Amino acid sequence: MAIKSILISQPKPEGDKSPYYDLRDKYNIKVDFRSFIKVEGVDGKEFRAQKINLPEHTAIILTSKIAADHFFRIAEDARFEVPESMKYFCISEAVAKYLQKFIPYRKRKIFFGQQTIDQLAEVMKKHKNEKYLLPCTDILRDSIPETLTQHKVNFTKVILYRTVAADLSDLENVYYDMLVFFSPGGIESLFKNFPDFKQNNTVIAAYGESTASAVLKNNLRLDVAAPHPKAPSMVGAIELFIKDNLKK
Repeated sequence: MAIKSILISQPKPEGDKSPYYDLRDKYNIKVDFRSFIKVEGVDGKEFRAQKINLPEHTAIILTSKIAADHFFRIAEDARFEVPESMKYFCISEAVAKYLQKFIPYRKRKIFFGQQTIDQLAEVMKKHKNEKYLLPCTDILRDSIPETLTQHKVNFTKVILYRTVAADLSDLENVYYDMLVFFSPGGIESLFKNFPDFKQNNTVIAAYGESTASAVLKNNLRLDVAAPHPKAPSMVGAIELFIKDNLKK
């Protein structure tokens, strides 16, 4: 089938540059963006129920900008003044630089990996004596705590935010040829908003093993999976699918 419209289940990119826009222009396809999930911070009561003692930690593991937002939010709510000696271990340089929003960047001990928890754990090997705090969501990927445990990192997990379904009721009578998902939460949101959803001819694309698994568990047909041997990105995998269908 010809793909004429695609819904990307993520927020619209900032600015005019995006590989999805390049795909749109190259194949004359309608490409829309809509986040299927939203993040809500836990309140003070939920935080206290986890019995986490913030002052006893000497380092923070930040796997996303959202994690940073909610760590500093909870610290402020708990009236915890983050000491200058606190060390920050970030999943990427982008997350590390985001800390400028909260602290004097050049005056703090900040370390970062190259986008994976394995790379960050290698950096943390040089700081074995730290007591780490891992701010996270309620649906944290198992690979993160498992990797930290394998590397014998002394860490405590604290849930500071939750991922919940966004309200998609305005899309009830809108049809797209392809739906693109990036997390199991997106699939959950689809069925929470549209319990009677039938795939029929709709092409479903999923990024990552956990998302692909969620597609299949919900008895949906997985048409496009990324990363792909010939296409490591979702955009590349979508383009492969489009090209294959143009040949038919």
